[in-house]
Amino acid sequence: MQEIKKVLYQKCIGYADERISSIEKALQASHEASVNDTKSSAGDKYETTREMMQQEISRNAQQLMEAKKLRMALDKFSPEATSDMIKQGSLVVTSGGDFYISISAGQVMAVGRSVYAISAHSPIGRLMMGRKAGDSIEMNKKIFSILQVY
Repeated sequence: MQEIKKVLYQKCIGYADERISSIEKALQASHEASVNDTKSSAGDKYETTREMMQQEISRNAQQLMEAKKLRMALDKFSPEATSDMIKQGSLVVTSGGDFYISISAGQVMAVGRSVYAISAHSPIGRLMMGRKAGDSIEMNKKIFSILQVY
């Protein structure tokens, strides 16, 4: 299971890094489009276009900040750490599926196993935090028995 945790951790890092890279590219493209449009537009059309581009740049900057927060969250724990209680970085095997408490990256395949990478701040993540094997949680009228924690 430690090997699976390492693979999941690396996939989550790849997910966060890819998001950062694609948002940085979009931000750069928005900046370039803004500069190019400034040279070729005039009048009210220019002001409207400029405002739309500024909104796009702001939206991309906000998304970039959020993506960097994901990456920083991953830097705060080690995939080698183990605990009986569920915490950031835990791999949790339940009756309703396997969960990796890290960042919200969705379904991830690791060593032939399907695992949901979820944030500790997600609804199910908050319910799991601090629990241990043998405990149960209820989410959307469905009971999840916690079978193992790695």
